[in-house]
Amino acid sequence: MEAPLLLLLLAAVRVDAYRPVIIVHGIFDGPKQFRTLSAFITEAHPGTEVTVIDLYDNLSSLKPLWTQVQHFRRAASTVMEAAPDGVHLLCFSQGGLICRALLATTPDHNVHTFISLSSPQAGQYGGQRSCDVQGLSRSEGELTRLCPSTDTDYLNRVFPECVKKTVYYFCYRRLGQRVSICDYWNDPHHRSSYLQNNVFLPLLNGDRPHEDMTAWRENFLRIQRLVLIGGPDDGVITPWQSSHFGFYDSSELVVEMRKQEFYRNDTFGLRTLDARGAVSVCIWPEVKHVQWHSNHSVFSSCMEKWLT
Repeated sequence: MEAPLLLLLLAAVRVDAYRPVIIVHGIFDGPKQFRTLSAFITEAHPGTEVTVIDLYDNLSSLKPLWTQVQHFRRAASTVMEAAPDGVHLLCFSQGGLICRALLATTPDHNVHTFISLSSPQAGQYGGQRSCDVQGLSRSEGELTRLCPSTDTDYLNRVFPECVKKTVYYFCYRRLGQRVSICDYWNDPHHRSSYLQNNVFLPLLNGDRPHEDMTAWRENFLRIQRLVLIGGPDDGVITPWQSSHFGFYDSSELVVEMRKQEFYRNDTFGLRTLDARGAVSVCIWPEVKHVQWHSNHSVFSSCMEKWLT
């Protein structure tokens, strides 16, 4: 067979090599919830190696986030080491915060694209029943009648009463900081207590100065692209704009990403990424929190082109 013909045949059957994709699940989740998303990826990009890390599943996802970060980092590093051209990191809900901490604390990571899928990157304030019912002795039936819950009202599994305004009493204590949700509970009415007592998100966002800030910023900036996905009908992430680094001020008015103090001060590199044109924001309506990873329209419009 002549060499030119052989080259043509090889080109015709060549399969593009895609970077491996690492998926990190959210709270009360596990690998089985991501079978559909994994299938979307391999159908769009045949041959892609997709790894859904099987750690801290279901109730174990309530463990402290720094503990989880340590083990997710170890598992992700194994995939990274076998991928000389880099990997993509796709992280859902609470997993998005785990992944950002993983990136910040891994100096030699080779993550190309970090996709944050409906993750409370600027914190969480709400997401459970929003009415204010005093007393902790009401029956579940009465609470349901007084405080109708959403379909994806998972925070009620941890905070079963209508206590949004008082969660900080628990979360901003040593015991509370041993529960993952409290690590990113950001009460806009108790900012000083949040900054002083929350051991996770204020450090990650650079809201509380620490000796590793410069190194964490440099590590985070190793990524080539940040994709932020969320939408107004999520029903859990509160405010939903937290998935795009927006958050409440003390009047519970949403302040968008570019007006946030951590953005203006570029404490962890977000403004630098944005200036590079490396931040992509995808807003998708009519998607509930538990539907993000099984919605093909979201995948094809917000994720597919970045997973090459």
